Amino acid sequence: MPPDQPGRRTLISVALELKLLHSIAPKDAEPGGEQQKTGGSIHGFGRKYKPLFWIVGNAKVGEATHFAFIAKTRKQVDDFYKAALAAGGTDNGPPGLRRYHDNYYSAFVRDPDGINIEAVCNAAP
Repeated sequence: MPPDQPGRRTLISVALELKLLHSIAPKDAEPGGEQQKTGGSIHGFGRKYKPLFWIVGNAKVGEATHFAFIAKTRKQVDDFYKAALAAGGTDNGPPGLRRYHDNYYSAFVRDPDGINIEAVCNAAP
């Protein structure tokens, strides 16, 4: 599947209760805008009708790219991690507490393009 095809990474978003709400192809973008410069599509993810997270694709994808999603619970972080691995992601840090602060519970995976994706819950258990 081409890197810019809508839906490629939506499988792992289920654990965070987000779904793909909007996709805008480069040909439909604002003239002279960032999307036309990068040549990538824009995808808006969220709940109900409100996008909470936007991904702007571009022609070069690499390991420096990092997306972090806020999870409501630690269970959502665990579920995200399991779903991401099942969808073809690779481990980049299993679910657990991190040193950023006492309640920073997160998990990291890399998608097939090497993008680092994190789910984090800042709530106390």
